[in-house]
Amino acid sequence: MAADVSVIGLYILDVLGRPVTRIPERGGVDFIEEIRLTVAGTAGGTVIDTAKLGLKSLAVGAVGDDEKADWVLLTMQKHGIDTSAMQRIKGVPTSATILNVRPNGERPALHVRGASDHFDVPSAMYDQVFASPIVHLGGTGLLKKLDGPASLTLLKEAKRRGRTVTFDLIAANVETAKIVMPLLPYIDYFMPSIEEAKDMSGRGSAEDCAKFYLDKGATCCVFTLGGDGAYYAHKDGTRMQAPAYDIQVVDTTGCGDAFDAGFIAALHHKMDLESSLRFAQASAGLVATGLGSDAGIVSFEHTLTTMKNWKIRK
Repeated sequence: MAADVSVIGLYILDVLGRPVTRIPERGGVDFIEEIRLTVAGTAGGTVIDTAKLGLKSLAVGAVGDDEKADWVLLTMQKHGIDTSAMQRIKGVPTSATILNVRPNGERPALHVRGASDHFDVPSAMYDQVFASPIVHLGGTGLLKKLDGPASLTLLKEAKRRGRTVTFDLIAANVETAKIVMPLLPYIDYFMPSIEEAKDMSGRGSAEDCAKFYLDKGATCCVFTLGGDGAYYAHKDGTRMQAPAYDIQVVDTTGCGDAFDAGFIAALHHKMDLESSLRFAQASAGLVATGLGSDAGIVSFEHTLTTMKNWKIRK
């Protein structure tokens, strides 16, 4: 049976610690409250959360041939995720990040690029990958082999088969824009953070950024605005801004990935626009209340209840 969503792209093992106020000098030791391992990345974090939200999820990415790969695959399988489309690439490490989470939720990172740089989706996998009605590509900017013409081929095929395409990236800048612009006509929901949207477009507001990307061919823009909520702009003229929830932020790692997962779940359940944005915001908010990209999300029902009960930030 086909999955509800295929999540293609960047798969990372995150090692997170909090709260980190400084790095000890020389060989010193500081004591912190919490250390976690999580499956992360703009695809990995999203696929974990879609599975937690009850969707049948297919993971499409790459890990290395190390002990980190074993943990990543086992963890996804524990969540009921289909890992049969994951590639194990010999001779390279699994992509991984060490995050030192500050008391205010900021997270300076140290990253090993690893297997995700060697990942592509061969045409022999298309029938499996594109059997899902929703296809998410996450991690453009850190997918060395897939970024560029290979992504264009991939998204063209997804649209040829009538799939709904959602898209997010990572660490975007002016250079990333050269990769992204040719993809926009094949993206139904373009979902970067507002900082990334501004950096790539050179525009100064959510409204101006949306016009820029819609004019370049995107069907719809959904920007995450951090503490200001989310902004939606469709080529049919629909505009909506959803305010953020009033929560105590512990760690912002994976909030964008959780937003993507929540919005994908809303598409799956055919929610109306306002409910879709609120559900995606609740998903992101839940993750922000704990450590790591999968914190806080328990189930679809729990997230729906949270959406209805949390107070809006004023």
